[in-house]
Parts: sequence; C-alpha cells; structure tokens
Amino acid sequence: MPSIPTMQGITSKMVDTPRIRTHVLFSGPEAGTPVLLVHGNAASSTCWEELMLKLPAGFRGIAPDLRGYGDTEDKLIDATRGIREWVDDLLALMDTLSIEKAHLIGHSMGGTIAFGLIADASDRFLSVTLVDASSPYGFGGTKDLQGTPWYDDFAGSGGGTVNPDFPKLMAAGDRSTDNPQASPRVVMNGFYWKPPFRPAREEELLSSLLLEKVGEQKYPGDFVPSNNWPNVAPGKFGPINAISPKYAGDVVEKFIAATPKPPVLWIRGDSDLIVSDASFFDMGNLGKLGYVPGWPGEEVYPPQPMVGQVRHVLEQYKANGGSYEEVVIADSAHFPYIEKPEEFMAHFTKILK
Repeated sequence: MPSIPTMQGITSKMVDTPRIRTHVLFSGPEAGTPVLLVHGNAASSTCWEELMLKLPAGFRGIAPDLRGYGDTEDKLIDATRGIREWVDDLLALMDTLSIEKAHLIGHSMGGTIAFGLIADASDRFLSVTLVDASSPYGFGGTKDLQGTPWYDDFAGSGGGTVNPDFPKLMAAGDRSTDNPQASPRVVMNGFYWKPPFRPAREEELLSSLLLEKVGEQKYPGDFVPSNNWPNVAPGKFGPINAISPKYAGDVVEKFIAATPKPPVLWIRGDSDLIVSDASFFDMGNLGKLGYVPGWPGEEVYPPQPMVGQVRHVLEQYKANGGSYEEVVIADSAHFPYIEKPEEFMAHFTKILK
C-alpha cells in the first residue's frame, strides 16, 4: 500500500529495477502510449494524479517517486554525478517496464532531469514538456545566461543554502503553520501556488512533501564552508547538491547537440517565485532583498536569471534543429497544472497528439 491513498483510477506498484526499487503510479490502459511524469523537489508522484486522470484516451500515465522521495527505496544520491542518478534510475525503469519510447514531462527539478534525459537518450522520447523547469545549468551559483559561476567553488548553491528549520520540520512530520518562514504547509501554500488558491488535495500534497528523505546525506545534503559569500559551497550528497551547477550543468551542451530532437513545450506560471529571475530561493536575490546579510552587491553576486537561462538553452536547441514553444499561464505560480488544470491540459494535449 502506498503511504498516501491514491485517487480512483490511479494504481500503485513497486517496480524492482537493476538500480533501485521504485514506487510508481499508473493511469490509463496498459497498452496506451506512455507518458513519463517526473516530479520536482519536496514533492512526489502524488502531485501528478489529477493530471494523469485527465490524459486523453489511449495514453498511459507513469509517475515514479524519484530516488530520495516518496515511497521509493531509500538510497543515497551521489551528488557528484549531478542529475545522472535520477536519469539512470528513470532509464532503468523504462527498460524494466519494456518502454521503448515515451512522452516526457518534468516539473521544476524534474525539468532539469528532463534536460538530462534528452542529453543522454533523446531517441527514447516523443516529446518533452518542461513545467516551471529549473535551469539546466543548475539551481543557484550562476550569474548570467551562459551559466557562468559566481565563484570557482559554486558558493551559494547546494545543501547549505536551505533554511535548516525546513528539513527539521519535515523530518518531524510537522503539519502546522507555527513557523511563518519554514513550516512545510506555509512554504507550500505560499510558493507552490499563488495565494489565496488552495488545492482540493492539500493534505495529500503536504504528505507528499513530507515523504522526502531528510538527513545530512539526504535532504538537503551536506555542505562545505567557503571564503566566498554566502560562505557555504556544495557537498557531495543529496538532491540540492545534485542540482548545484557544480555538478548538474554538464548536460547543457549534450542537450543542445542531442539527435534526434523531440519537440519541447515549456510551460510556466507567471507568478512563480521558486523558479524565477527573482527567486525567493536564490541567494543572489535574497541578498539583494536584505534577507541574507553581507551581500557583495549586484556586480559581484546578481540574482540567477533562471527563466532567462532556460530560454537561452532552448533557443540554442532550436538553432541546432530542434523546436520549442513557450507558454505562460496567468495567475498561477509553481504548479500551473494544479492551479489551472483546464488551461494547462489544453496546451499539454496538443503536444501529446
């Protein structure tokens, strides 16, 4: 039984692959065209259930819990491999399920993983949908459209940049609103969707967040001290180190050069404060706003242009023979497929067909 009860029409299964025992949610006919759904950080496959039930007839939804998340086997993430632990896990899952080709949709961190899947195995994907995707260069630590690091040690990215109260409350299973900066429910309702929106399955989605594996080598991961502001640099374990540009950014050139090039739909909320050119989870922007003391200024440490970086990479993909469409959904934040499902599906259905 999964930790979170599923909606009617969704089935849950543990799938043993050569790499990891993976919890997977399924929807639609077994012989349907596969749609692989890759969730982001502080989430799980639960986030996709409503979308899976809206897939057109003849499509098979397949939503795994990533390593480190949900009900999937608890194995460490070697962050020095960047996003490739997840890429290899997902390709192994496809092999185990005898899936030759699939449509791919990746949300937030799952979008960064989608860049890696295309970089390594573009021939296995019919289309790619990026939903509020994190930068393919990684989260934090870079200053321009080309993904240039602020410092050689990538200070300002990795596990040390997470508010330490947040994982403590996650580990405690906290469902309160007692801490206005770090309570998981407060963070979720303040940043995942645009207030005052509250999803019908708020409790299940909070449970999904709380299932992430927490610990020094898990979430958020370890860190090392740095002489560069904000005085922390990436460690070697856990998801937030894995998406540091120190390790994650090596997929960009391979993504741009991938052959064949599946069409890309990039869809995002206009009010996203997580993946943004002024992200509230980016040290450059937090320093600029005065929340992190000692900020060395715009010339030394500007906010990461996350949206601009995604567009810059997709433009190069297009210039090298690929195609992409950018869609912005009004009055939605980081989860437009939960906030504006009908509008989202109108665009997503087009690329599926």
